[in-house]
Amino acid sequence: MNNRQESILKYIVESYIKTVKPVGSKSLCKKLQCSSATIRNEMAKLEEAGYLEKNHISSGRIPSEKGYKYYVEKLMKPKELTGEDVLKLQTIFQNHELQLSDAINQCVEIISEMTNYTSIVLGKKSIDNALQQVSIIPLADNKIVALVCTDHGIVQNKQFILPQNTSVDEIVKTCEIINKMLIGTPIRKVSERLEYEIKPIIAEKINQYEAVYNIFSKTFHDFANKMHENVHMSGANFLLDAPEYSNLDEVKSILSKFDDENFIKKIEARENEEGVNVYIGGENEFDPNVTIIKTTFHRNGEDGTIAIIGPKRMEYAKVVGLLSYINEQLNKED
Repeated sequence: MNNRQESILKYIVESYIKTVKPVGSKSLCKKLQCSSATIRNEMAKLEEAGYLEKNHISSGRIPSEKGYKYYVEKLMKPKELTGEDVLKLQTIFQNHELQLSDAINQCVEIISEMTNYTSIVLGKKSIDNALQQVSIIPLADNKIVALVCTDHGIVQNKQFILPQNTSVDEIVKTCEIINKMLIGTPIRKVSERLEYEIKPIIAEKINQYEAVYNIFSKTFHDFANKMHENVHMSGANFLLDAPEYSNLDEVKSILSKFDDENFIKKIEARENEEGVNVYIGGENEFDPNVTIIKTTFHRNGEDGTIAIIGPKRMEYAKVVGLLSYINEQLNKED
């Protein structure tokens, strides 16, 4: 593609993103100071090469998926965040009272407000988290709270009503055995060791050992599941406002995928995927009628994917600039 063709493609992409209107040769003549015949000839070549598409109801052209891809890879410069946007995000990142998962969830909501696109986070706790401590807190009315903490500072709690004839002392005694034997065990292996190593011991020392075992088994099982994956989405309704999605059936099809675990997993970053990555239309496995721009984070024993989902006519420079900033903030050393 020569310089003039690149200028034409860049102008058409950015104009169509802003106006949702096909671009004709007349506006390009003024922009590039070329004759109408020259512009039409270059546009025809770009269309023949697959970078532009002809709009059926006018003589103007719109970008194709291939055209958007070329624009993103060769012509676009990520847009810097405004001071106001930086302040909004820094307020979250610098709030040390927030757990990382809560901070990222708030961040996703702000992203949707800034872009008017759907934002989603798929977060996981790293598999290298190990058990650091289990604690039991007695409550009133024969209730207890079981606290599990990992070596990366991730804490979960679960409340139980004690079965009849089960004493808090027996729960605490079992907790001491677990802390003595399982500290340092990877979370993914705790349930297995609880079954084969701890259960035979408490069977000899605890009267209601089955009931006690079930409490800790349920605690670790639920903790491992919560460690596995957290999905938080914001701004799904913005799809309804995009003129591309005037077909209600198409919108319903896309929205239904947000409730389907198999489709949600397709948004997740691929193995060894770093930085900010753009998947336009058929390039993503989620839906051919959207663009997905995503980045990954690895921090404090947690990792995951933050994705922005919108029409193929997306403000790429703004979204890539935003996710680049977030990627930098989340992955920098404390």
